[in-house]
Amino acid sequence: MIKKISMMMTCLLLIFMFAGCSTTNKEIDKTALKMDTVLQLKAYGPKASEAIDAAFIRIDEIEQMASATIESSDISKINQAAGKEYANVHPEVIKMLKTAVKYSKLSNGAFDITIGPIIKLWGIGTDNERVPTDEEIKSKLPLVGYNNISINDEDNSVKLLKEGMSIDLGGIAKEFAADEVIKVFEKYGVKSAIISLGGSSIYTLGQKSDGTPWSVGIKHPRNNSNQDYLGVISLSQQAISTSGDYERFFMKDDKRYHHILNPATGYPTDNGVMSDTIVVDSNIPDCNMLSDILTKTVFVSGIDKGLEIIDSVKGVSCMAVTTDYKIYKSSNWKIQLNKIDSEFTIVN
Repeated sequence: MIKKISMMMTCLLLIFMFAGCSTTNKEIDKTALKMDTVLQLKAYGPKASEAIDAAFIRIDEIEQMASATIESSDISKINQAAGKEYANVHPEVIKMLKTAVKYSKLSNGAFDITIGPIIKLWGIGTDNERVPTDEEIKSKLPLVGYNNISINDEDNSVKLLKEGMSIDLGGIAKEFAADEVIKVFEKYGVKSAIISLGGSSIYTLGQKSDGTPWSVGIKHPRNNSNQDYLGVISLSQQAISTSGDYERFFMKDDKRYHHILNPATGYPTDNGVMSDTIVVDSNIPDCNMLSDILTKTVFVSGIDKGLEIIDSVKGVSCMAVTTDYKIYKSSNWKIQLNKIDSEFTIVN
C-alpha cells in the first residue's frame, strides 16, 4: 500500500499548475483519493463548494461501474464472464468501450484495452512487479485483441469472446469522469476551474478568475525534482494529458521496465519515445477521454505513425519527446512552449 500511494503522488507531479489567486470569487480546492489516484478539483464561484461535492459523488458512481478491482462493477462482470456469456452493463460503460474500440481500430491496435492479462503478468506499480518469461508472455498474447470484444446494443451487453481475456479501462474511466465533472460544474454555474486526475491529466475550464489563461508545467521526463519541467504552456478550455515511461516503472539489470506495454509484443514499448502530451479542444466530444487514449496511442505507435494519427483527428494536437531529448510536434500544434529546458531541442 505504501508503494501504491507513493506512486500516485509521483503521478500528481507530472503536470504542475501555476494558478493565480482569485480576486473576485472564492476559491475552493479539494483533493480526494478516488479511482486509484489522487484527484484534485479547484473551482471558483458562489456554488463552487457544492459543485465539487457533487462532482466527487458522480466520480464515485463511475468508479462503481468501471473499476476492474471492484468485484460488483460492470467491468468485473464482463471479465468474469469472458468466453462464456454476455454481461449486461450500464450504457455509460458501453460508451467507454465503444470509444476505446474506435481508437483501437484507428491506431491498428497500438491502443488496446484487452491487454489486461499482460499487465497482470508484469505487475508494474504493485508489490509483485517482475520481468515475466518469454513463454509467459507468448501464452497470454492470444488473449489480447480488441476485435474479440462483442457489444450488443439491443440490451447493452458485452462479451469477451475468449476465456481468460480481461479488460481494464484504467485512465479511460478517469477521463470519462472528468468529462462528467465538467457537466456538474456547468450545472452549478462554475465557469473557472481545474480538474486534475493524478497530475497526468488536466482539464482547464475557462480562465483563471483574473482573466488570464492557466499555466501548466510539463514534467521533465528524466529529472525527479518536483520543480524540473520540460517547459510551460498556457491553456484555456482544453484537456491535456501526458504519458511517459517515468510514471510507473522499475529497474532491473540497468534496464527500465515501464507500464506502457505494446499490445503486439507484450513488452514495455521501446521505440525511442519517453513522453508525449496531447491537447484536445473542449468543443470536441469526450475531450478528456480522448486525450488519455491518444497519449497511449502515440507512445506505442512512435513518432512518425503517432503524429500521423494525431493529424487525422480534428481538434487534437500533440508534442512528443524522444530519448535523445528532441521535441516533435504535430502539424496542428499551435501552443507556445515557454521556459524550455536547455537540454531539449525542438525539431519541428
